[in-house]
Amino acid sequence: MMTQMRNPTLLLLLLLSSQLCSVLSWKKDEFRNCNQTPFCKRARARKPSSSSLIAQDVAIFDGELTAKLFPEKTQENPDEQDQDRIKPLVLSLSVYQDGILRLKIDEDPKLDPPKKRFEVPDVILPEFSNKKLWLQKLSTETIGGDAGPSSIVYLLDGYEAVLRHDPFEVYVREKGGNRVISLNSHGLLDFEQLRVKRDGEEWEERFKGHTDRRPHGPQSISFDVSFYEADHVYGIPERATSFALKPTRGPGIEDSEPYRLFNLDVFEYLHESPFGLYGSIPLMISHGKSRGTSGFFWLNAAEMQIDVLGSGWDAESGISLPSSQSRIDTLWMSEAGIVDAFFFVGPGPKDVVRQYTSVTGTPAMPQLFALAYHQCRWNYRDEEDVEQVDSKFDEHDIPYDVLWLDIEHTDGKRYLTWDRMLFPHPEEMQRKLAAKGRHMVTIVDPHIKRDDSYFLHKEATEKRYYVRDATGKDYDGWCWSGSSSYLDVLRPEVRSWWAEKFSLENYVGSTPSLYIWNDMNEPSVFNGPEVTMPRDALHQEDAEHRELHNAYGYYFHMATADGLVKRGDGRDRPFVLSRAVFAGSQRYGAVWTGDNTAEWDHLRVSVPMILTLGLTGISFSGADVGGFFGNPEPELLVRWYQLGAYYPFFRAHAHHDTKRREPWLFGDRNTERIREAIHIRYMLLPYFYTLFREANTSGVPVVRPLWMEFPSEEATFSNDEAFMIGSSLLVQGIYTEHARHASVYLPGKESWYEVKTGVAYKGGRTHKLDVNEESVPAFQRAGTIIPRKDRFRRSSTQMVNDPYTLVIALNSSQAAEGELYVDDGRSFEFQQGAYIHRRFVFSDGKLTSLNLAPPSPGQAQFSSECVIERIILQGLTTGQKSALIEPENQKAEIEKGPLLLHSRRGPTVITIRKPNVRIVDDWVIKLL
Repeated sequence: MMTQMRNPTLLLLLLLSSQLCSVLSWKKDEFRNCNQTPFCKRARARKPSSSSLIAQDVAIFDGELTAKLFPEKTQENPDEQDQDRIKPLVLSLSVYQDGILRLKIDEDPKLDPPKKRFEVPDVILPEFSNKKLWLQKLSTETIGGDAGPSSIVYLLDGYEAVLRHDPFEVYVREKGGNRVISLNSHGLLDFEQLRVKRDGEEWEERFKGHTDRRPHGPQSISFDVSFYEADHVYGIPERATSFALKPTRGPGIEDSEPYRLFNLDVFEYLHESPFGLYGSIPLMISHGKSRGTSGFFWLNAAEMQIDVLGSGWDAESGISLPSSQSRIDTLWMSEAGIVDAFFFVGPGPKDVVRQYTSVTGTPAMPQLFALAYHQCRWNYRDEEDVEQVDSKFDEHDIPYDVLWLDIEHTDGKRYLTWDRMLFPHPEEMQRKLAAKGRHMVTIVDPHIKRDDSYFLHKEATEKRYYVRDATGKDYDGWCWSGSSSYLDVLRPEVRSWWAEKFSLENYVGSTPSLYIWNDMNEPSVFNGPEVTMPRDALHQEDAEHRELHNAYGYYFHMATADGLVKRGDGRDRPFVLSRAVFAGSQRYGAVWTGDNTAEWDHLRVSVPMILTLGLTGISFSGADVGGFFGNPEPELLVRWYQLGAYYPFFRAHAHHDTKRREPWLFGDRNTERIREAIHIRYMLLPYFYTLFREANTSGVPVVRPLWMEFPSEEATFSNDEAFMIGSSLLVQGIYTEHARHASVYLPGKESWYEVKTGVAYKGGRTHKLDVNEESVPAFQRAGTIIPRKDRFRRSSTQMVNDPYTLVIALNSSQAAEGELYVDDGRSFEFQQGAYIHRRFVFSDGKLTSLNLAPPSPGQAQFSSECVIERIILQGLTTGQKSALIEPENQKAEIEKGPLLLHSRRGPTVITIRKPNVRIVDDWVIKLL
């Protein structure tokens, strides 16, 4: 939703305000750049080796390596005045299972700093502490020409962590050999300590008419991180730019900004820009052909700026690193917080994602309906509009599962209410949808209208649950509802109170089939600095907003999701969509890429944005199909549906100023194309659901970069126009108007089968393919088995008992395998073992179904009567005519059948018809 006011009176008031940020178009000068951000400017100005620290008092304590960091100058000038002396910092290194190293650096609480620096709570999983390896001893080694020894601790078989004492450095290396990741190799660590303000000292900062009091003064942290043997680095979302991060500093790079991590409501953002958007996940992952994959995560919710340093950036420094390995250097800068950093050794791409999500959590398992198609617009006008849209989907034989309502459904922008003129019977409206297996989503944003008659505002005020301004009063900012206040969701008791508001009793007009959308939760404040909350606003225990800004939306998302769980007495999984993102958001629901535009370039950039989110733990993401702003031409809209059908989160959404663009409004032929794209999504729901379960258990994303499956193929490293869905499907988008050809790189040594035609293409090469407007190129990898449901209903809920199709794509060894995961699609009983998990293996002319679910005696059970009605065999080189089903000893016929049941012009393929084996059973089908 854009930051543009539509209430005339409110708009006039805002325009009269001298502090109003222009929201009529995205303007670069409305947001701070590095030179306007003092901590960033200071950090960028420092030269290599400008910070010479020494680690002393190194010891093992409480299972960790501990030390103190002293600057060299305090050793040389022990008589400095206390006011100017830099006090020693405390350091700890701890080791966790699976090759995870944690580094913490903070001020020494024994030296009585003016306040405790903020540490981000509730992001690291509580159970992660149980994975700590209790260090018993450390070894020492003199590295290179160092004057003294360094300390070495075990990290993982084949890996060690090194604390270099003088000069201070921390790095991970292969045992006795090459480096993997290092911190402070260039001596750029700077830790601005809290101190008492001197008389006459100016700490305030000003920007665009706003004043930040900065009562605790400079407290920034910066340091360099190097990734060795890396060809590219990725991650640190959210921004609309290439998947592989481009250098921001170095020879030949002029006027480039660092990658900014500061959650912002950016109106109509630009494509191909490093500018930060709605989310901030400070995780960077490196990948290279020779070394593999590694990762670095800094748990810090303050504003962060990160430079990717181009080769030769330090040419003038005159220093020599103690390694001849190639590397990518980066500079990390943050306004506040502490150093709480995690090193992930990999060595494979999936290993790094698994390691990261073992710290911050794996993605939540969504309800099945949430993976289907969602229809949204700002705004569906009233109940009649809702009913008409719903009936039109049925009339045009287009399935959908969720219809969304934006802010106009509320009573005067008061969330958790209804405009009873437009929506007089909300329960009945929802029940009509539910009768067809459909659901509704309503928007609930964090700004609460300051209206004494509004029950939320009245209670929050009485309980003092709001964020306070710098003077201690409830903060008052402007958003959709006009004068608004914002809940202090950092406080657990406030989150618990908020969660209770989603009960059916409190949210009057809601039903169990209603779910929630959190927008504007960066938080967006129209008259605030950079359209957000002032940095000197106060949260619990006087934590400043600057210290936790990037996590505000995370806590609001958490509280809302908990509310839906409580609503159903802990039985049903929640669905909550959030715009703001932080590390750990994957545990609470889906996200989308915000206010994009109906342009081909925005269609293209949606892929690297989704890939990046997936790489950093956020599997359940998507972009607004068709673009939020503007009016897409029919060809662009069709292409967006064809690509969006493969997004993890598949939703069409549009701004209220755009023309209506429901799928049937662009002529019969385009309606047919959109219908077919949506049908493909419904057909693949069993495969998507299985992949979401994989993400839920391992952290491995649903949509993946090609190099995650083919990590040694350099041709995949910078390819962000194509992507993998799981390990079995490759999709190539079409991003240009009137395209008649597409170049598609198909990795690996095995063949790939085009999904719609069954035509086989060789792997390991680029194919120039003819394309038409009927679909985008999509291919099944040889050696895989994909489960489908080929019968189409009104919604996914009505498909639950339908039979399955298995599509087997044989490799050169005439073998293939795949998986199917099934549960009840809605409850948490799968966590107690109530699910079906099968592995299908084809080899030696027979297909075997194996049980992957562990035995769960006495726990919840789940069963299904669903059967497999078709088995498609692609690439079969023999000519069998029948098959034998064991142990029943029944025969099934092998004949030619359609590859896609609903395709008018589809090819025929070898098919085992109606074997009718149950998905819950063990069985073998032999070709005869």
